[in-house]
Amino acid sequence: MAILGELGTEILIPVCGVIGIVFAVAQWFIVSKVKVTPGAASAAAGAKNGYGDYLIEEEEGLNDHNVVVKCAEIQTAISEGATSFLFTMYQYVGMFMVVFAAIIFLFLGSIEGFSTKGQPCTYSKGTCKPALYTALFSTASFLLGAITSLVSGFLGMKIATYANARTTLEARKGVGKAFITAFRSGAVMGFLLSSSGLVVLYITINVFKMYYGDDWEGLFESITGYGLGGSSMALFGRVGGGIYTKAADVGADLVGKVERNIPEDDPRNPAVIADNVGDNVGDIAGMGSDLFGSYAESSCAALVVASISSFGINHDFTAMCYPLLVSSVGIIVCLLTTLFATDFFEIKAANEIEPALKKQLIISTALMTVGVAVISWLALPAKFTIFNFGAQKEVSNWGLFFCVAVGLWAGLIIGFVTEYYTSNAYSPVQDVTDSCRTGAATNVIFGLALGYKSVIIPIFAIAVSIYVSFSIAAMYGIAMAALGMLSTMATGLAIDAYGPISDNAGGIAEMAGMSHRIRERTDALDAAGNTTAAIGKGFAIGSAALVSLALFGAFVSRAGVKVVDVLSPKVFIGLIVGAMLPYWFSAMTMKSVGSAALKMVEEVRRQFNTIPGLMEGTAKPDYATCVKISTDASIKEMIPPGALVMLTPLIVGTLFGVETLSGVLAGALVSGVQIAISASNTGGAWDNAKKYIEAGNSEHARSLGPKGSDCHKAAVIGDTIGDPLKDTSGPSLNILIKLMAVESLVFAPFFATYGGLLFKYI
Repeated sequence: MAILGELGTEILIPVCGVIGIVFAVAQWFIVSKVKVTPGAASAAAGAKNGYGDYLIEEEEGLNDHNVVVKCAEIQTAISEGATSFLFTMYQYVGMFMVVFAAIIFLFLGSIEGFSTKGQPCTYSKGTCKPALYTALFSTASFLLGAITSLVSGFLGMKIATYANARTTLEARKGVGKAFITAFRSGAVMGFLLSSSGLVVLYITINVFKMYYGDDWEGLFESITGYGLGGSSMALFGRVGGGIYTKAADVGADLVGKVERNIPEDDPRNPAVIADNVGDNVGDIAGMGSDLFGSYAESSCAALVVASISSFGINHDFTAMCYPLLVSSVGIIVCLLTTLFATDFFEIKAANEIEPALKKQLIISTALMTVGVAVISWLALPAKFTIFNFGAQKEVSNWGLFFCVAVGLWAGLIIGFVTEYYTSNAYSPVQDVTDSCRTGAATNVIFGLALGYKSVIIPIFAIAVSIYVSFSIAAMYGIAMAALGMLSTMATGLAIDAYGPISDNAGGIAEMAGMSHRIRERTDALDAAGNTTAAIGKGFAIGSAALVSLALFGAFVSRAGVKVVDVLSPKVFIGLIVGAMLPYWFSAMTMKSVGSAALKMVEEVRRQFNTIPGLMEGTAKPDYATCVKISTDASIKEMIPPGALVMLTPLIVGTLFGVETLSGVLAGALVSGVQIAISASNTGGAWDNAKKYIEAGNSEHARSLGPKGSDCHKAAVIGDTIGDPLKDTSGPSLNILIKLMAVESLVFAPFFATYGGLLFKYI
């Protein structure tokens, strides 16, 4: 038996979750000390914006009162626009939740004809609970996961919009103060999401256990609905938010920067508010829901496999909760890591920002390796067995430690490879920038080549992780490798949320008319955030590959598939169709962005041509119309891609059976990961190539500029093409492969019983 007893487990997991939530609230309280409303505190000598120190390099010739008021007004507009969009989207998503919950109950309840009689267990001795009640609890866990995902995304958006103007105001004190404000705000989201996800899942397991008792097989089968709910909401958040933000971004760039030659985030541009709103609903709310879905799915996959292994058969609660214990340790490790950025070291110059963010990843990975070793020693028996396609494989506790560690370090490798191919500090992006000398066409060619090449090392890292973890602990090892990659999720989310917050801060500085010195500081924050956002996408895609494979293994085990034979025609047709699905999905999402952007471009052109004094700055643009265009387009266009993903497993499993569905899942996984990595990195490289020219921080960069030159315009066109790749299609693909896998797992009993209707008659 493990050293850590059941009582210790029951205390440790919720305590770590509560500590994470308390830490998030504490970070929010510190950020809230920065005031965005002029008052007695800010008017008093030496106590501006809630601090007791004077502003460093204060704005010359500008009234401090007016600057704060303008920042507050812009923040309110962005927050209201983001809230309005999310509430509109949630109305449609809420209807989907109810309909799909009914489908889950009807499909799973029909397995035993809605009988209330117990059935013999599949993998252990004794009688298991009726399928009807498993259907009921699976439906409840689906709704719970969906609601948790929606709340996570909404809170992330509200925190970001709360922090963006405060980051702008802190930039007047220096780049270090602004960095800490943006990073603390990102940490609020990171710790709230990871901690609440852990606590809710743990409470759900214990509540369900009150009914299931010794039937752990049925208990953890019903828990899989939690991952399905989280990921299905993430799909709509990612697709809808991605369409919203890129429609506004493309419209603002093509008309404002290329045609009118005005700066980015210029208040004269009618699409500028919609663009800043989009950062929050796509990159914040969407990313939050995405990583929550990955965490829920990897945990559920590990729990399902463990429930039919010695952990579940012997009712070893501590070992069974090993995935949750790893996540608990991750929260404490990320808390300590965050203090290195906010309290132990001080940022004094712009060139220290990106290294500080990268150190967060290295420190959290190193500390987490030690933490996983300790918890593996305390929580696992020295020897145990793991279910492996009909057999039991003997594993040691140190073997499982290596599974988690290999995923943890593979994630770091993927992150740094992503940075190498997307940061303008390195030669790949600088080569793309040089290609802009001869126009947009060569820029596009070089950018696509970079994206394809950037797939190589991450795929090898994923392949090594799969081989090592599977060799040690079969599919359970792969699930734990995925969870290892996500174990520092709080730090990853903090870094990822930092990017859009700093981007919004720069936009607010421009719109509020603050001096070029402030904009230089916010640009430095944004440049680092743009690279770390790409690293976050790399983490998300890498973990999605491992999570999907773990879910795939759980599905074939639960569906009773012994071997997936690619030479079988039933499997091969699924394989080739599954490999096609990411292309179909990408085509739908990119066309959606194009259609919405077309309307946005026409509206922005109309306003510049018909509103007298708009270019001169004497008249205000109609921001509300542009916000409405993005909202309406994203709500309308997110439905077809969502339907494609959600209906495919149901149709294939019901009509063609579990063998064909196995092929579909494998094909989608293999092609989806490649497209997701290349699309995200291509878009990130084009974005940073444009920023490299605009910043002009080196002799090489200045030789390509200035802003408005032909070279810069070619870079802007490349960035515009890359926008839907890196912020809509690419990030959404990792949800596609995860969601189809977890949906197949949830419906596996139904497909095993009634699936393959078409082949029964052909």
